[in-house]
Amino acid sequence: MRQFLACVVLLAAAGGAAAQAWPAKPIRLIAPYAAGGPIDISARLLAPKLQQALGQPVLVENRPGAGGNIGADFVAKSAPDGYTLVIGAIATHAINPWLFAAMPYDPIRDFRPVALIVQVPNVLVVNNELPARSVKDLIALAKARPGKLDFASGSTGSTGHLAGEMFKLMTGTYMVHIPYKGAAPAVTDLMAGRVHLMFDNLASALPNVKAGKVRALAVTTRQRSGFLPELPTLDEAGLKGFEMTTWWGVMAPAKTPDAVVQRLNAEIFKALELADVKERLRAMGSETPAVRTPQAFSAFVASELKTYGELVKRSGAKPD
Repeated sequence: MRQFLACVVLLAAAGGAAAQAWPAKPIRLIAPYAAGGPIDISARLLAPKLQQALGQPVLVENRPGAGGNIGADFVAKSAPDGYTLVIGAIATHAINPWLFAAMPYDPIRDFRPVALIVQVPNVLVVNNELPARSVKDLIALAKARPGKLDFASGSTGSTGHLAGEMFKLMTGTYMVHIPYKGAAPAVTDLMAGRVHLMFDNLASALPNVKAGKVRALAVTTRQRSGFLPELPTLDEAGLKGFEMTTWWGVMAPAKTPDAVVQRLNAEIFKALELADVKERLRAMGSETPAVRTPQAFSAFVASELKTYGELVKRSGAKPD
C-alpha cells in the first residue's frame, strides 16, 4: 500500500513538473479554414504575440474542409499536452454538430475551451428599394406579403441563415431563404436589389451601410455596437431575447492540464489588449469579448450548442 501511495505522489509530482515546464517545444495553432479568411487572420495575428510571451515558436497550420470539421477533429484527437491547439468557431462547435449527419468529434467532450478571442455582431440590412425603415416596418411588410420577401446568406447553416430563421420564428413571418456560395455575391445582389434583405456580419456590412448602399435596421447582439451606436438591437426593436454573434476562440484537446490552459488564457488576453491587435480585430468588426475565463467560455459554448441545435432542427438546414 505504501509503495502504491508513493507511486501516486511521484506521478502527481511528475505531472505538475511537466505542466510547469510547458512549453518546451513549438506549438501548433490549427486554423480549420482556408488561408486569408478572418479565422486565419486572427490566428496569424495572435501567433507571434504568443511566441514572444511563451518563448517557443507558435506555428499556424491551415487544415480546411468539411466546414471546419477536419481541422477541429485533428486537434480533438491530438495529445492533450498543450502543443496542438485550434481556433474553434461557432460553426465547428455550435452549428456543425446539428448540421452534419455524422460528426467525427464531440464539441463538448473532446475539447477544453481556452479563450474566446472574437465576437462579431450581425447586422440586419435591407436593400434601398425596400419600403422598410425599421424592424417594425419590416415585420409588417413580411406579414402583409407572406413568402414574397427573401433573405440572402453566404451559405446554408451560416449565422446569416440561422439569424433569418430565428427572425422568422420570433415574428411569425415567412420569408424565402436564398443561399449563396459566400457572402460577397450575396451582398452584391442585395445592393443591386435582387434580394430584399440579409443578416450580414458587421465587418462586411459596415462600409456599405456608411456609404448608403444598403439600409441597416438593427444589430443582432444584446447590446448596441460601438461601430453603429445609433442602431437599435433586435431585442430593443421588440424581439425580446434575440441574440446572435459570430465567434471564435482558442481550444485545446480535452484533458489538457489546468496549468497550461490557465497560462494560455492569460497570455492570449494580454495579447488581445495590445494596440495593434485591438486595431486589427476592430477592423474585422470584433467587439471585446465579455467571456474572459476558460470556465465561462466552456459555459458559453454549451449554451450556443443548445441554441443552434433548436434553430437548425426548426429550419431543416442541411450542409451545402
